[in-house]
Formats: sequence, C-alpha cells, structure tokens
Amino acid sequence: MAEKNILNALTFDQAYQLADVDKTKPQFGALTPKWVAKLIEFKGLDSGVYRVNKVVEGDTPLDVLCNKDPKKIDIPQGFVAYETKPREYKLSSISTIVNVDTRVQDVYSSPYDQTAEQIALAVESLKERQESQIINNDDYGLLKNISDGQKLKPRKDGRPTPDDLDELITKVWKDPSFFIAHPRAIAAFEREATRRGVPPVTVNIAGGTFLAWRGIPIIPTDKLFVDGLKNPKAKGGKTNILLVRTGEAKRGVIGLFQKNVPGEQSRGLSVRFRGIDDTGVASYLLSVYCSAAILADDAIAVLEDVEVGEYYDYQ
Repeated sequence: MAEKNILNALTFDQAYQLADVDKTKPQFGALTPKWVAKLIEFKGLDSGVYRVNKVVEGDTPLDVLCNKDPKKIDIPQGFVAYETKPREYKLSSISTIVNVDTRVQDVYSSPYDQTAEQIALAVESLKERQESQIINNDDYGLLKNISDGQKLKPRKDGRPTPDDLDELITKVWKDPSFFIAHPRAIAAFEREATRRGVPPVTVNIAGGTFLAWRGIPIIPTDKLFVDGLKNPKAKGGKTNILLVRTGEAKRGVIGLFQKNVPGEQSRGLSVRFRGIDDTGVASYLLSVYCSAAILADDAIAVLEDVEVGEYYDYQ
C-alpha cells in the first residue's frame, strides 16, 4: 500500500502563535439605549433641591373683564393664590466604586486602556440604574407620582388597543411628547392595531426609529417591568404604558441633576480618583445625582395592567 501523503508545512496551531488577534472592547449585554433618559428634558440644579411652586387652581385662575359696554367700568379684583407647602425634590445619589490593579493597568492596557474600559462599563451601569429610578423610585419615580385621575385600565381584557392609547391622549392632550412602554407591550399594541387594520407607522427622532400612534412616538424601555421583571420568560404578563409631556416650559415631566459636580464626566455624573492602596489597587468613586419632577398632574398618564400575552392567527 502506498503511504499517505503527509503535509510538510506549518500547522494552524503553530502559526497562531505569531498572529495578531483583532478584538473588541468589553461587550455588556445588559446595556440598553436608555431612550427615556435621552428624551426627557433635564434641568441642572445649583443647590440640589428643586421646589415646584403651584397655584391653587379653580375653573379659572382669576376673573377678568370682557365687556364692550363703556359704562361698565368695574374691573374684577382678586389675586392668584399659591400653595403654602409646595413639594421639594431633593437629589438622590447612585454610586459605585471601581477597583483596578495598577499592575494590570501597566501591563495589559494595549490596545485598550483597562482603567478606561472598567470606568466606561461602570458609567453605563449607573445610567441604567438612573433611568430605572426615574420610572420606579418609591419617592420621585414617575409611576409612583401619577394622580388618580390620570390612571386608566384597558377596555378589553387587558389588551392594549388603539382606543386605550387614544384615551391616554385625552389625559395628556396638551402637547404630549411620547409614550413609554416595555418592548413586549409595544408588540402587544402593534398586534391589536394590526388586527384592526390600522398598523402603527414609524417616526425618526433623536437618531432612533420608533413606532408611533397618532404621530406620538412609542419609546421602548425594559425599566417598565412585566410582572416585575425586565425580561419575563412567561408568555403573558402585566405591565404599564405611560404617556408623558416633557419640558419645564410646558409644565411637563423633567429630570433633575446636579450641575458642576467635581470630576464631572457627563450630566450630573462624576468620576473621582480615591487613591492607591498598599497592594497597588487604584480606586475610583463614580456617582450620579438625580431625581425627577412632574410639574402638572396632566403631564403624565398611565394605562395600568396591560396584558402582553394575547396572540392571533391571521390566516
């Protein structure tokens, strides 16, 4: 029998030892686009406290004269009353500490700076928490501060129909900015709209493409939980859909942050070097100071107990 041909050449395993390897920066699967924090208008504070002064409201703020009769000269008198105990929002802090072994930084920082990458991932984690707190915080979170008159329930077994979103618009009709919903709630609404022959269109804002209803973008976030979970595994589940108006000039929903914090890296977020310990570990303190305020009751409304698990056979 003839001997088998033996390849007399460098093997792949051997060649690999001399090859360069292209690599990515660290990939963190839990990161999201954080559209809510990007689209809500933010106001920077000097003092860390934001007082929302309100007028004691009636049908009209003040009687006025509207008469063409020149003989009627009695002009109504009065004043606009302010609340004597307006709400004050104090910034809360979200912090973490990042430790980096200086030997690792010295030896293994090519092509990517190890300290910079550690801090960048920690910053993104803080921003994720910030967006979650804007929505869910027990004190200032949007979900916890919606007035009872601005809360609705779905009309049909929890399914989010076009009628339900129209009802939300009647609650925030003064220049609404956007809906906020979990991706599964958005999918559930799209199914209901498609079933009725009115599939949502898409709009482009802030560099993103979103479904829209009545021209109002529907912004996705996993911070509006489904049955208390970001990523529910069950087929069904309950969640909420918000509609907000944002902006201080519009008496809407706004985010709050502290201006000019030491070591500021971005809006209200600081990174400060804490020193190097006796073992050569460098430490960095990361903090973000944030809150949110609803300036008028009709700046936000919620559709509660939305069911995300209804599907249809379109054949």
